Amino acid sequence: MTFARSLNRAFGAILMSSAVLVASSALAQEELSDSHRQAAREAIRALGATDQFDMILPRAADQLKSTLIQATPNFEEAISATVDEVAITLAGRRSDLEREAGAIYARNFTEEELTAITDFYNSPAGQKLLENGSVVTRELLRAAEIWANGIARDLAVEADSALEARLGAEAPSSADAGIDPQTGTAEGEAPAVEEPATPAQ
Repeated sequence: MTFARSLNRAFGAILMSSAVLVASSALAQEELSDSHRQAAREAIRALGATDQFDMILPRAADQLKSTLIQATPNFEEAISATVDEVAITLAGRRSDLEREAGAIYARNFTEEELTAITDFYNSPAGQKLLENGSVVTRELLRAAEIWANGIARDLAVEADSALEARLGAEAPSSADAGIDPQTGTAEGEAPAVEEPATPAQ
């Protein structure tokens, strides 16, 4: 496959995806009032909800350049220049995602709720939550992990005692089952507390 055909196919797929995105949100956009859409945009801006997507196009361009250059290294300069030029022409499509995000928020929150969300996240407390939320989440997960290990350990110890009292010498023990007496979990067992997906901010 030639460089030109590779480039056309890759960006053709991107353009088709963008068209589907716009079409799927058209009906929802028509059903929303201007003030509702504006409230959604302001809430998204206050939350920074779509900031994490800013690098999608640059990363896609870098990945495409890397793939094409690896396949046809003799055209490295032309590939880099061409992909960058086409990426710039697609940058305006970023607003399509903002419109879709606005529709999603507006469908799930009333205009009044969106205004309240914006007011909170624009407040000092809301700004601090956005700034320190990931740190607080990590610390909370660590505390929950320590607590969960203690609960699992004590559960195993107390269950051993209760089983021994009920079954006598025939009672199974957690140690016999390969359970670590310090953590109350078996080797290779999934942790009691799993880290959730990173929330959009």
